[in-house]
Amino acid sequence: MKLDVNAQGVYPIAPTPFHPDGRIDEDSIDRLCEAYIAAGATGATVLGIMGEAPKLEPAESLAVATRFIEKLGDLPVIVGVSAPGFAAMRSLAHTVMERGAAGVMIAPVPSLRTDDQITGYYRQAIEAIGPDIPFVIQDYPLTLTVQMTPKVIRSIVQEHPSCVMLKHEDWPGLEKISALRGFEADGSMRPISILTGNGGLFLDFEMERGADGAMTGYAYPEMLIGVVSLQKAGRRDEAHDLFDAHLPLLRYEQQQGVGLAVRKYVLMKRGLIASDAQRKPGAALSAAARGEVDYLMGRLAKREAELGLGGRIVAAA
Repeated sequence: MKLDVNAQGVYPIAPTPFHPDGRIDEDSIDRLCEAYIAAGATGATVLGIMGEAPKLEPAESLAVATRFIEKLGDLPVIVGVSAPGFAAMRSLAHTVMERGAAGVMIAPVPSLRTDDQITGYYRQAIEAIGPDIPFVIQDYPLTLTVQMTPKVIRSIVQEHPSCVMLKHEDWPGLEKISALRGFEADGSMRPISILTGNGGLFLDFEMERGADGAMTGYAYPEMLIGVVSLQKAGRRDEAHDLFDAHLPLLRYEQQQGVGLAVRKYVLMKRGLIASDAQRKPGAALSAAARGEVDYLMGRLAKREAELGLGGRIVAAA
């Protein structure tokens, strides 16, 4: 199964689970896959920024991607192949596609500043991996510091038929979604899938601006799936009610430097991974922060019960 422009729904960004000693935790990968399938995910994305990909050795990256591909079965898996050099990108891209990946995700290197540099980089990247591998543009200026205008994204899409999706993580970015959908409407850009990130922080309105779904690592993928489904069904108020119940935890998770620590801690509390360990270097939550997250998880469970939202979450342990 190869990724195409019709992709929609929710592709959770998967963390890479580690044992406290830094070894990869394969059993927790299996539990995450079971949870994504049970929640109704459309697919999954691995080896992204949340997956701590730069901390993995090449053989580990391949092993992690392969395990997710095997355990997710029929669900399409997108693999992040971003690398400082194109040789490593090409090797990983070709190997994961052979193992059954649906496509790859490519982020620009942080040194890119001009429009020509950005389009030139993607031209070289696609030359390296080949034009037959479906790829996703990762647009994440908050972390990568690369500013892609809608016109630059349009140029990349028009030049490369193998570009099938944008992972949209600009902030503010609602107008960018509208601009891209406007290009499609006036015929100046072919249609592509747009899935959004940023922890889902703006998912409520991103769907209304024309996003096809979400690709992010918020520790309650059920919320993401619920909001996307409700918006597609035209049940706007219910979608916002569900989103609003999660907003305090979403906000807490957006703190720079500790977001991954919060996500892994919540996933551990929910029983989806055995440990919240990160590969060093990595930030750890203080006892006070863990207490605050526990409090937010408890309030979230109560709020969903009050709203009668169908038990879409698992109560805090």
